[in-house]
Amino acid sequence: MERAKVVAEYANGKTIKGYTLNFFPHKDRFHVIPIDKPSDKPIEVIVSQLKAVLVVQDFNGDPQYVERKRFLEGETPYGTPLEVTFGDGEVMVGSCMGIDLKRQGFFISPPDPKSNTQRVFVICSAVKRLRRLHLKTGEYFEVPLSGRKQ
Repeated sequence: MERAKVVAEYANGKTIKGYTLNFFPHKDRFHVIPIDKPSDKPIEVIVSQLKAVLVVQDFNGDPQYVERKRFLEGETPYGTPLEVTFGDGEVMVGSCMGIDLKRQGFFISPPDPKSNTQRVFVICSAVKRLRRLHLKTGEYFEVPLSGRKQ
């Protein structure tokens, strides 16, 4: 298994950047080898304490690149276009192949194919609002969060 570059974003605002070999969407924890202390013991990350896990190409990205945060008119993304609002107010847009709010999370892909972020595992308990986007009309449809695992 190849190690993945991840940014673990905690619900309390803390962030850990590093490498993981054992992140799985159905597991309640995984380990991160932090980039700032690669010789240290891996940090155990408890998924329920997070808001999201970003799988990235590069930890720094391209500071000159301005990432597109919305879908373009006429674009047909693979999956369902969504707008996710987290408890801290951050809004993230992406497309998702499937959501089961009874699970601990779901993956979304960013709208910009040149994004440094390859995909994001959104933690359901950190979501304040979830809306489906109808790209042809630009309308949003609220997704009830009542069925999610707390």
